Amino acid sequence: MFNKIISWFDNKVVHADSSVAEGNWSDIDLLRVIPFVLIHLACFAVFWVGFSWFAFCFAIVLYGVRMFAVTGFYHRYFSHKAFHTSRAFQLILAIMGATAVQRGPLWWASHHRHHHAYSDNHKDSHSPLQHGFFWSHIGWFLASRNFSTQTHRVKELSAFVELRLLDRFDSVVPILLGIGIYHFGDWLAIAHPSLGTNGMQLFIWGFVISTVVLYHATFSVNSLAHVWGKRRYATKDQSRNNLLIALLTLGEGWHNNHHHYPASANQGFYWWEIDLTYYGLKVLSALGLIWKLRTVPVAIRESKKIHIH
Repeated sequence: MFNKIISWFDNKVVHADSSVAEGNWSDIDLLRVIPFVLIHLACFAVFWVGFSWFAFCFAIVLYGVRMFAVTGFYHRYFSHKAFHTSRAFQLILAIMGATAVQRGPLWWASHHRHHHAYSDNHKDSHSPLQHGFFWSHIGWFLASRNFSTQTHRVKELSAFVELRLLDRFDSVVPILLGIGIYHFGDWLAIAHPSLGTNGMQLFIWGFVISTVVLYHATFSVNSLAHVWGKRRYATKDQSRNNLLIALLTLGEGWHNNHHHYPASANQGFYWWEIDLTYYGLKVLSALGLIWKLRTVPVAIRESKKIHIH
């Protein structure tokens, strides 16, 4: 039990059994996932802390910033190397991604690369076709067999000691963010009382609710985007394009596009496919913070289309 509690802060103490079959709900260690459960239950504290427009807008801004960090950095950079950057800015990207409370950059990238290697077959950790909708949405994320980073899939990233430390102690950044939000709200209550907020209210809206919505929007790409939407390309899986998911996730909903050509920094392949993450990456590129953004070649974009007669 002590090791399980320590695992909330240090991932090194957990030794996952990879022999357990995917989709096995009994593989979820309830003690280890208590923090995940508690953050969902904490959403009900909104009835205690109340509402303010500032807290509501603060939550939306934090959702947007952290979703951009997940989609632009954890996904398109760490998982797919869709652009280049410096080592120093790479660390900043990793820290920003860690604020989303979706584990560390090496863990996230390794499991996403595993998904692409086995998309929608029985080895895919979060395929709704193989393991059911709820497992693909949330079960796989909590399963003990998926707790460890698949280091062999991220060898080039594992060479950076700072990324290894951030991955091992992946709860540190979210904890510091939560504490910072609480104290910011306390300061606002004294310095700007007209905003009608305080430490606990800002924490519940800005951290708790924002994080839970962020979770399920991100998870919807694993679950909904493989069963709901349209297929432009004849990929080996059942990935689909979905405008609603694209809007909620800043562009990740163009999932069939992505599985057709994963290396692209833009997942909206045509001008009418809104991809807010790519627009943000273009701004960072213009500022010289990232460079060599890869986009889908026209020949590949126009290939393997499904023609419906």
